[in-house]
Amino acid sequence: MPTAAGPPPVPPPAGDRYGRDVLAAPRARRAPDRVPATPDVVAEDPLSGFCGAVVSCTSSAVTLEDRHGRRRVFPLEDGAFLVDGRPATLVRPTAAPAGPRRSASGSVEVAGLRARTARASRIWVEGIHDAALVERVWGHDLRVEGIVVEPLDGLDNLPAALAEFGPGTDRRVGVLADHLVAGSKESRIAASVSSPYVLVTGHPYIDIWQAVRPGAVGIAAWPVVPRGQDWKTGVCRQLGVSDPITMWGRINGSVRTVRDLDTPLITAVERLIDFVTG
Repeated sequence: MPTAAGPPPVPPPAGDRYGRDVLAAPRARRAPDRVPATPDVVAEDPLSGFCGAVVSCTSSAVTLEDRHGRRRVFPLEDGAFLVDGRPATLVRPTAAPAGPRRSASGSVEVAGLRARTARASRIWVEGIHDAALVERVWGHDLRVEGIVVEPLDGLDNLPAALAEFGPGTDRRVGVLADHLVAGSKESRIAASVSSPYVLVTGHPYIDIWQAVRPGAVGIAAWPVVPRGQDWKTGVCRQLGVSDPITMWGRINGSVRTVRDLDTPLITAVERLIDFVTG
């Protein structure tokens, strides 16, 4: 005996493109984009909301820097970031074709360098912090050229030091001065030097600390210290740092290449190197 047939299937309504429940089967999820972590990439960590440009990338982590110069390190995880609003996995960039190695100053690094015998010419700076920063960035160049950097312990000592040194054709002196602005004590001392074998140049900052880019040190800007106060002490007080020695360690450790310094200092040092090697 034939069984009774069920009711015929109901056709989908006119205009129903799907003809079935769209939730009946899971939709395929798009895989996150794989984006090489190069310096031109801006990425956002959706968990913290931190957004910044790629500064560096290792095999396990990436460093981002936001527009205020603040940096944070994040692990490299699948789909952990947003790039252009889409989920993305940052990956370490593939190695570019090998080119000439660059020193911290940006010059071509001399392989197997052995420092040449020191020239008689010198570069003088005001203090040991100035000497340390110049060596940190331009040390390779100075060893190639055989130039020694010596601290003066203050520009007030320049006239006596020049009288003792006796600059000449093969004994040039380049002097890096702080706060070289119109009307300053330093500008008056510089103007008193008339020897063609001496070049005094410098930067406008009160101290060479200030010639380091704030973002490199992890601060928004260098504090404004009221006139009459010791500048380094005032900086430490406003930044909540215990003492100038601690602050100097933080500054010195933050400078890795010429990009961590402001242009006036870079220009001054490179002028001095050209002068004493001319």
